[in-house]
Parts: sequence; C-alpha cells; structure tokens
Amino acid sequence: MPLGLNIGDGRDAAGKNKWEAIANGDNGSAKGRELEIAGLLRAIKQAGIKNVVWLTADVHYCAAHQYEPAKAKFQDFDSFWEFVAGPLNAGSFGPNSLDATFGPRVDFVKAPPAGQANLSPYAGLQFFGEVNVDAASRHFRVAFKDIDGNEIYSKTLYPL
Repeated sequence: MPLGLNIGDGRDAAGKNKWEAIANGDNGSAKGRELEIAGLLRAIKQAGIKNVVWLTADVHYCAAHQYEPAKAKFQDFDSFWEFVAGPLNAGSFGPNSLDATFGPRVDFVKAPPAGQANLSPYAGLQFFGEVNVDAASRHFRVAFKDIDGNEIYSKTLYPL
C-alpha cells in the first residue's frame, strides 16, 4: 500500500472517514497505521541504512513521490523515494490526495483526466513499472510504461 496517498474506504457507522492504506488524511503527526511506518523510518535512519526505495501498488494510476523530512510533520527519517504502479487490467482512477505526515512531493503522476473514473483498460491508462540496477555503477533506474510498453517516466537514483 502507498505510504502517503489518502485512500478512502467509505465511512463508519458514526460517519467518520475510513482509510484503506497507511495515510489517514489528517496531515498531522503520525497516528494509527502511520505509527508503524514512522517507527520503521526512524529505525532505518538510526541503523544508517541508505538508498531506501519503496515500490508500492494498489492505486489505479502511476506516480513517483519523494519524501522529505523537512516538509513532514514526522521528521525523524532520511529522504526516500516511492514509486507506485498498478494494478494491471483494471479500471483507472486517481490521482489521490497526499497526506503531509511524511512530507511527500509528487515528482510524476499519470492518471485519468479530472472527472473521469473507472475507465476501461482500452482508454490507455494502464501502467506498469520496471526496475533495473546497474551492477557496475549501482545506479537504480525506475521506469513507468504504458499498456503498449512505451516509457512515460523514468528516474535514476544514485547510491549515497
């Protein structure tokens, strides 16, 4: 599940928003499932682990997000990237709004036009990601491709 995308799941019996993923739509300090991610991000930083990348799915469009502690409500972590794609062959939705708890910034998004949702795969908005790591340089390259295999975005990350 994506880390910073608000993915609603209806309302409970009291009329309060329910959330399907990690973000809870309040843009504040970590709460609920966000607490687990905050603890993991803190532990990664304390252990000195570098070059962390999250590959996530379960939204019906593709996006690249960079997370920056200086822009976040929870700040005890090092900057990292998240690349979101999938599912294949399903109705297209999105994009979802971002929750500011971990300070995400959209670097790229490809989703249906505003006001259009649940579009058929034939609308051309099906995407998948491809990851390649160069053994010699250790460069990490992510590419999003459309249903025809055309590259629509790429990002190369260099080891720290």
